[in-house]
Amino acid sequence: MGEEFYAIIKLVSGEEIMSLVMVDENDGDPVIVLQNPITMKMITSSQGTFIKIKPWIEMSGDDFFIIKLNKIITMTETKDKKMIGLYNNYIEDDSTIESYEPGGHVRPSSKMGYLSSVEDARKKLERIFKGIKES
Repeated sequence: MGEEFYAIIKLVSGEEIMSLVMVDENDGDPVIVLQNPITMKMITSSQGTFIKIKPWIEMSGDDFFIIKLNKIITMTETKDKKMIGLYNNYIEDDSTIESYEPGGHVRPSSKMGYLSSVEDARKKLERIFKGIKES
């Protein structure tokens, strides 16, 4: 196997993926080994521009995938530190897995700033306003 590098790959299916990549010569029939491939999409809203990151194959528990060269239109190595940082942060962030629910919903956690329900917060604010000390 060759050296690892970060790459952006355009597949014949039209998908664009980013991954940590290794090239395996495989007896004259080279294949590309992808580690934790992801897709990135730019989303613009009234709040600003965001990047949506998700796994390339969402239902798999595997981290490594193999692609033959005939399935690739083009591949380019990326050395963009911001993009590599986003990739690494996504791969290392366990909170996305811990708080994931079926249907694409994420349970709020204290890491996200979730401290209480609306009802609990209302009661606490009323006590503060009325000068009642909590026990």
